[in-house]
Amino acid sequence: MIPRYTRPEMASIWEPQTRFKIWFEIEAHAADALAELGVIPKEAARTIWAKGKDATFDVARIDEIERETKHDVIAFLTHLAEIVGPEARFVHQGMTSSDVLDTCLNVQLKRAADLLIADLDRVLAALKTRAFEHKMTPTIGRSHGIHAEPVTFGLKLAYAHAEFARARARLVAARDEISTCAISGAVGTFAQIDPRVEEHVAKAMGLRPEPVSTQVIPRDRHAMYFATLGVIAASVERLAVEVRHLQRTEVLEAEEFFSEGQKGSSAMPHKRNPVLSENLSGLSRMVRAYVTPALENVALWHERDISHSSAERMMGPDATVTLDFALVRLAGLIEKLLVYPQNMQKNLDRLGGLVHSQRVLIALTQKGASREDAYKFVQRNAMPVWRGEGDFKTLLKNDPDVKKYMTDAEIEEKFDLGYHLKHVDTIFKRVFGEA
Repeated sequence: MIPRYTRPEMASIWEPQTRFKIWFEIEAHAADALAELGVIPKEAARTIWAKGKDATFDVARIDEIERETKHDVIAFLTHLAEIVGPEARFVHQGMTSSDVLDTCLNVQLKRAADLLIADLDRVLAALKTRAFEHKMTPTIGRSHGIHAEPVTFGLKLAYAHAEFARARARLVAARDEISTCAISGAVGTFAQIDPRVEEHVAKAMGLRPEPVSTQVIPRDRHAMYFATLGVIAASVERLAVEVRHLQRTEVLEAEEFFSEGQKGSSAMPHKRNPVLSENLSGLSRMVRAYVTPALENVALWHERDISHSSAERMMGPDATVTLDFALVRLAGLIEKLLVYPQNMQKNLDRLGGLVHSQRVLIALTQKGASREDAYKFVQRNAMPVWRGEGDFKTLLKNDPDVKKYMTDAEIEEKFDLGYHLKHVDTIFKRVFGEA
């Protein structure tokens, strides 16, 4: 986690103190269940809670013990015994380290998902507000980076809103899939601990029992979680790349907000660069980079190994922290985005009406020309306009082959910008509903 790209609320989920508190809660809830089953004294369970509930765990002390034991959970349990006293002997009975580690990781991932869902809600709100603001602001649609046909800037934002709405639904599903608990003991058979302990801990921690946990919770759940984060990051970059293109000097249809006192270049005082969007592209690449190790972690040996452990210690914090920062940055970018309708209209007009070529093509075929001939007639009048030689509409009106099928008035009618925007309301209703 790099402080530059870290928000405190998400970072706190992954701090050692938070992790040890979750470990304690898992152990203490398990002790409660064991006490109810008569496996350990009820007074011992009460003492464990009383002495550990409000404890501040000494991270340095745990690290010191781990340097000797070479085992993180044993180091924690040793330190916990220093806090709890003799009753600590009843902690962790019948459990294995993965019961604590995997259940804790899923609690952290669930909490991280809650923050990411809130981030997505802010992105969606920003996109909706700006989409309705520019619902009918005409701009050019591009394919292959080349002018195609008119759209509206509101539609561009509506596309993004629909995409992030899908992202939110996927993240909610991933959050649910990751919300499992394993307290099943060595190799997951419950030989040394009653399944009712797992049920109790799961309920107390806001999880549900893992149906079959071997000695670890199956990593296909985690793979889906991180894959979902990767897809969300891809959507972040898609929108960021759009903004980066629109801010190019030759385009300048929209640009990032440039605050007073902000500097764009150490050498060139005139510069206003799309630094936020470019940053989002870079951050998105890092989130996606964790998808591959998450997938590779699925294939563990037999009932368990720890080849996944080192990767997860990095990818859990890094992927969630980075995506959290990126989503909040994206929301702010959209909220403050500067939009220039006059430049959008200027760019729409710069090809001299070529954006209406398909309407003329279709009209010619409907008037009796073959599609091959109609395409030829339209294209031969379009190509000079690409070279800056003439006006498309005028060239069509002076083409004898076109005039065999269409009058000047009929040609003129095919250059109506509003024709391209007649279904914007329909699309908006599909994306945002009737409201």
